[in-house]
Amino acid sequence: MSIVFTARWLITLFFCGITMPLIAAAKDTPVTLSGTVEWRLVNAEGHSYRIMISEPEGEPPYTGGYPVLYVLDANAYFASLHEAKRAQKAYRKAIIVGIGYPGDEPLNFLRRSYDFSPPVPEDRNDPPQGGQDQLLDFIERTLMPKVAEHYTVDEDQQSLYGHSFGGMFTVYALFTRPELFDHHISASPSLWWHDHYLLPPERRFTEQVTSREIDVTHTSLALIVAERDSPQEVQNTVALQKRLQPLSAWGLRSSVTVIGDEDHMSLPFRIENRVLREVLTARRR
Repeated sequence: MSIVFTARWLITLFFCGITMPLIAAAKDTPVTLSGTVEWRLVNAEGHSYRIMISEPEGEPPYTGGYPVLYVLDANAYFASLHEAKRAQKAYRKAIIVGIGYPGDEPLNFLRRSYDFSPPVPEDRNDPPQGGQDQLLDFIERTLMPKVAEHYTVDEDQQSLYGHSFGGMFTVYALFTRPELFDHHISASPSLWWHDHYLLPPERRFTEQVTSREIDVTHTSLALIVAERDSPQEVQNTVALQKRLQPLSAWGLRSSVTVIGDEDHMSLPFRIENRVLREVLTARRR
């Protein structure tokens, strides 16, 4: 089933210099995103997800499999990434997997607040929070196998992209399951959330890397913030990259980019090509 969006069409006829406007249909006509399919998957807790797939074009690359980019908050961000991919021949062999929610709301506040956050004390659990590990389990145990079942996947070229709360979740995924994704794109991450709760996982991650318990030779984290994000958000993000920079000695690539003349909510619609370039031009062999 193709992914559809809604628009009203107006046809204008030009005949003998006379313009004749006509309404194409009495009701809204769906607009289809070519090259896409949609699935509905359910996690272990019974929560439904709207999975949007931007399918690859052509034969697999020389690596033997298609690279995959997983995108959080897909209701809002999938369509523009899909069209940016299709418009550029160099990126058409990629698969983009959007993780969204049933319905047409661009950002489902309650679902994303739960999915991207850590557990909190009961008196602070409004809105409901604490589903970050459940979402990682769903991605690892249900979604990734389903994608690999339908497409020839390059297991060494799988990436995760998230914005705001989703950016926070992306950093958490790197710190706690560094083997799950090769590349991580975190835009305007909410690193301040719950008293900077990511600091302990960051310290454990750093210890594991420096003790060689985990291998980050082919792992990257690209941090992106808007110039008009809050000063706290910009400072926190820049500071995180500075703390991670020494891990380059063990192979971790990290970077931070500040995008001028954008704010927190406009940023994702300025960086589609940067996201694709970051994850689809990296080479392993």
